[in-house]
Amino acid sequence: MGFRVLVPMDDSEMAERALEYALETHPDADVTVLTVVGVPSMLMGDAVSLALEDDLDEASREHAAPVLKRARAVAADHEQEIDTTVGVGHPARVIVRDADDYDVIVMGSHGEHSADVTRRFLVGNVARDVFRRSPIPVTSIR
Repeated sequence: MGFRVLVPMDDSEMAERALEYALETHPDADVTVLTVVGVPSMLMGDAVSLALEDDLDEASREHAAPVLKRARAVAADHEQEIDTTVGVGHPARVIVRDADDYDVIVMGSHGEHSADVTRRFLVGNVARDVFRRSPIPVTSIR
């Protein structure tokens, strides 16, 4: 197995830039894009509706589909293939839990281009938590 890169991705421009960086910097690596669908909380409105779905797995895949479609398009623009996966839970915990299967995490430092102020706040906290808890190196893209 070759060098493996994990790219956590949401719908922000910052996350897309992180994927582009990973593809350009590690052209021969196995790149996996991870999209995490949050768990219900007072701050995550979209996740609350997911919790009400009968089939959480199907609802999670449906919720993540636009992000993963964009990730595949970015990879195609770089003439590279990627793997995609969907996690369910608190984003930082899911990223750190999966980190041992990879050599490096490449992620946006925050979702500054997201229109939702609450989402920007949460994404910044996710990046901070991953930096503090990751068992592998983390490359932050601004």
